[in-house]
Amino acid sequence: MKKRILLSTGILILLIIAAFSVWKYAGQSKAPETSTAKSLPSVLVAAATSGSISRAIEPDGTVEAARIARMSSPAEGPIINCGASVREGDHVKKGQQIVCIGRDKTVTAQYAAAKADLTREKGELDRVKKLVENGAISGDQLEIALARHENVKAQLARLEENRTDYMIRAPWSGVVSKVMVIEGDYVAPRTPLVEIFDPVSLVVRFAIPESESQNVHIGNGNTISVTLDAYPGKTFPARILRIYPKLDPSTRTRLVEAKIGEDISLTPGLFARIKMRVETHEDAVLVPAEAVLVNATGERMAFVVQDGKAVTRKVTTGIEAGRLIEIVSGVKPGEQIVVAGNEKLKDGAAVKLLAKKGGPDVKADTAKPAPEATKGTPR
Repeated sequence: MKKRILLSTGILILLIIAAFSVWKYAGQSKAPETSTAKSLPSVLVAAATSGSISRAIEPDGTVEAARIARMSSPAEGPIINCGASVREGDHVKKGQQIVCIGRDKTVTAQYAAAKADLTREKGELDRVKKLVENGAISGDQLEIALARHENVKAQLARLEENRTDYMIRAPWSGVVSKVMVIEGDYVAPRTPLVEIFDPVSLVVRFAIPESESQNVHIGNGNTISVTLDAYPGKTFPARILRIYPKLDPSTRTRLVEAKIGEDISLTPGLFARIKMRVETHEDAVLVPAEAVLVNATGERMAFVVQDGKAVTRKVTTGIEAGRLIEIVSGVKPGEQIVVAGNEKLKDGAAVKLLAKKGGPDVKADTAKPAPEATKGTPR
């Protein structure tokens, strides 16, 4: 009886060992398949699209007056109060007297004397004309009288100019921006007195680098927008009015003037931020910027998914704007480009697609506003 129990127990143990071995073997045979499935790298892809992309630069500028008059003293003398004094911010009209210089009494007296001489010579000239017409005197006397009349007339004109030297008048309507003298100052000829500017001539001046100096054109050649700290949250369209013909040799920049398209109140000296489109490519192949990598040798590359595998493509890139980059060569529209999970991929590696990012439904035109407002550089 005892032997039977031992024999049954041994058989039971052997069966348990055999079952455990079978279970263990079955588990080990399935593990490689599960491990292989889990080891496939997961990637996100997006379809390369076709559309337009623009590159823009963002220089800083200043609101300045293009028409400025800096008036200096033509004569010598003290600044006097003649009821025409002006201060900064005053609006003046064309011909308005704005500064008076004293010590003009001598010139005034000479002018009055010359005016009387002209009246006398005019009467003498008329008398001689009648005598010549009546034959009482020769025609030579008429020529002498005419010369004397013209001489006095010229002298009167010269004294009239000297007289106006003591009364400084506005050459055109504008706003006084600077007054460099006060009553009682004694000024010499060519001393700066007053500066005025024409508010209608206010423009935005900014400098562009030498590398972009040939990409700027007058009129509608470039799309420009301007933001001003004085108008937070607002953007104004503008157009280029003037491009200076030469570069500043010290900064290697070219000066540009633009006019804001809206009628707003401006003040000289306002700080301006400019966004200007300088280059646009139509029908360009566009992919998300994160799809392009740089290898150890400095070459640009991207992974294209074909038949479940990631294939390396060397690419040549163009304009980069916003989150898009132009592919000049290496990728065609519609091809699936890896945009995430591409950092450690190898050429020809099988990949697992998580989801499409964007895809054929993404329109390149929807990205136009962002490219125009970013600093892209062709590569």
